[in-house]
Amino acid sequence: MNIKSLLLGSAAALAVVSGAQAADAIVAAEPEPVEYVRVCDAYGTGYFYIPGTETCLKIEGYIRFQVDFSFGDIADQTYGGEDWSARTRGQVAFTAKSDTEYGPLTGVIVYQANFRPNGEANSQDSQNDTVIDEAYIDLAGFRVGKFVNWWDNDFSGETESINNNTNFNAIRYQYDAGDFYAGIAVEELTNTGLELRDGVLVPADGGNNVGIDAAVGGKFGAVSWEVLAGYDMDREDGAVRGIIYADIGPGTFGLAGIWASGASDYYAQGEWTVAAQYAVKATDKFTITPAVQYISDIESDDEGEFDGGSEWRAGVTLDYEIVENLTTKVTVNYISEDFDDGEDVDGVTGFFRLQRSF
Repeated sequence: MNIKSLLLGSAAALAVVSGAQAADAIVAAEPEPVEYVRVCDAYGTGYFYIPGTETCLKIEGYIRFQVDFSFGDIADQTYGGEDWSARTRGQVAFTAKSDTEYGPLTGVIVYQANFRPNGEANSQDSQNDTVIDEAYIDLAGFRVGKFVNWWDNDFSGETESINNNTNFNAIRYQYDAGDFYAGIAVEELTNTGLELRDGVLVPADGGNNVGIDAAVGGKFGAVSWEVLAGYDMDREDGAVRGIIYADIGPGTFGLAGIWASGASDYYAQGEWTVAAQYAVKATDKFTITPAVQYISDIESDDEGEFDGGSEWRAGVTLDYEIVENLTTKVTVNYISEDFDDGEDVDGVTGFFRLQRSF
């Protein structure tokens, strides 16, 4: 056998073996394509597309630790005694948006969990609770669900008292042109009280817990303003509030006034009040906000009609950004209440807050 024959035979044998191995080989399937999360910048920062859809989702929230304190006669009468009480809160909000022929379709769900075992007497804050703080649908200016109303737009400081309840099941429409807005809402208010009738607990006055709320506002240059009114149909009382802000010097001046015909879900602190604050941005991270408020006719009878007494409030709120997304807030307020048919009281209240937002 010559060399040529030997080489040809070896090549043929190798070809047979290779073919047999190829026939027995396992071929791995190609991986399916993966759709990675894409940034959605059509509605601002923080949104991303839900994979496989054209819906944009934003997730945000905060963790808050707060210590409240109160001293003096005002603490004994209103806050359950001179004391301090800590609370912890976790909140997460989901906002979904998508384009339609009527404009953006928005859905919002806000979950809130609270832990405060030693809160104020007879207060919902004195127990642990996990609630849906807001849940609503918004399209073309119409909003339905549970959400905060215009009365929740109060001062940035923590001294004044210019609203009552602000979060209801509601149906509302708001026209918004940027520098001008106007809206109206029908809201389900809280019961005025319950009584036993034919074995069933029903509203004491047979009411239907309906409120009408309306607002108009806007801005021009360095000035912004808002006027709103709410009418509690069961209590047959309502309130009107006006607020104006103006950039003056190193800060922003705020002035608010309220008139109320009687105690209602919208305002129950007094017949009329005026409040003012001045938020000074001392540095990029530090804001100082002194404020003062006077409330007239803080006493009310069994019918909810105001008939005497007055209250003064004065205080200061300090806001400081420790690092990005970590802030602290401290407020200290002096409150003095004068009563026509009772003992006058005064005292100091406030809180310290640490909050991590995301």
